[in-house]
Amino acid sequence: MAQLASALAWGARGRPFKSDHPDKELRGRFICPFFIVKQMFTVYIIYSSVIDKFYTGQTQDIERRLEEHNRGKTSFSAKGMPWTLVFSKECSSRSEALKLEKLIKKRGAARFLNDNKIPVG
Repeated sequence: MAQLASALAWGARGRPFKSDHPDKELRGRFICPFFIVKQMFTVYIIYSSVIDKFYTGQTQDIERRLEEHNRGKTSFSAKGMPWTLVFSKECSSRSEALKLEKLIKKRGAARFLNDNKIPVG
């Protein structure tokens, strides 16, 4: 109810959420007082055969994120280039994505993939 009141207060144009982190930015806006655009979040596992390691993360833009990994944006991802996407799952909310990411990291990406019979490479 509070979200509806907030949407009505801001009118049809709405107010975007600002953040320095691209995955925390809410790109959707209110397009009418009764309809709120929601963004999907993707949990992903990538694999590097160069260093024989997995990386698990979550993002709103999987193509951009995979490109960042393969450009070597961080020192860890630079060591493992090229990275290959081996698993991805869309979640309807950030909290759902974080729960799945935590579950995968706790179990281990290789075990998670093996348990779910997802082939690597």
